[in-house]
Amino acid sequence: MTSSVFGTLPDGRPVRRVAIGAAPGPALELLDLGATVHRLEVADGRGGRCDIAVGLPSPADYLATQEHVGGVIGRYANRIAHGRLVLDGREVRLLTNDGDHHLHGGPDGFDRRVWELVDHGPTFAELGLSSPDGDQGFPGALRATARYQVDDHRVTVILGAVADATTVVNLTSHAYFDLGADQELTVPAERYLPTDDAGIPVGGPVPVTGTPYDLRGRRRITDLSLDHNFVVEGSGLRTVAVLASPARDLALEVRSDQPGLQVYTGSELGGVALEPQRFPDTPNRPDFPTSVLRPGEAYRSEIQWVFGGYDGPATLRA
Repeated sequence: MTSSVFGTLPDGRPVRRVAIGAAPGPALELLDLGATVHRLEVADGRGGRCDIAVGLPSPADYLATQEHVGGVIGRYANRIAHGRLVLDGREVRLLTNDGDHHLHGGPDGFDRRVWELVDHGPTFAELGLSSPDGDQGFPGALRATARYQVDDHRVTVILGAVADATTVVNLTSHAYFDLGADQELTVPAERYLPTDDAGIPVGGPVPVTGTPYDLRGRRRITDLSLDHNFVVEGSGLRTVAVLASPARDLALEVRSDQPGLQVYTGSELGGVALEPQRFPDTPNRPDFPTSVLRPGEAYRSEIQWVFGGYDGPATLRA
């Protein structure tokens, strides 16, 4: 692991860059600002190496954008309708930052905070963040962790949290991936969540068959306009998406243990965000998988980014 100063915040605090992994495997650069994926260099199938993560030039650029580039999203990824939820019979009011709705943790979400580097080695780094009771309106003091681990053909991201009072938690990585102008996306989901114009789910999951959201076959990213949550069937760690570039003979398989995958292609910065998570507005939807975290419980979410050739990442060929 190497560490260097990436830049400074307006208040003069330094933002550090941490590098783990090395060629011929993935080489990952993280920022302690937002526990952010800044660069991710991998080998392609043509004998070269390429950075497939969308990053920005400075801390000021990361703070100025509303695209949550590369950061860990919390305390709650995606939207909570009208910034309101009821928890154990008590109404909770959250700060709103997406019209009338709460989005990605509020105006000062976890991706805008400087995290603490709590442990590290040549192939891993663990960062932590303390969120006080009442932060953005959420009850309970919460301790969040983000651990990145690199091996010869994958990056594993483990997101965790504990709280001293009952709250809701939904953490994810908002890394944007760009494998090239020809990149294609496959999402093996049979169902997705329709939403209203504000991105709030309307009703329950419906089949993707016969809709523009059927991504079970390879679709060019340039043909897609998505900000939707797909339902991930089953349990445990499983494939939720494959992004591939025929020109680079490169594929990225995203694996997750979460019930949903938000796919966002609308960023003007380029790339696609593939965000494993709980469903949007879950705190107001008892029919959705719960996002409640109680004292004594531990929240855990695992994401894997697995790399291989265009015809399939390493785990799919094994």
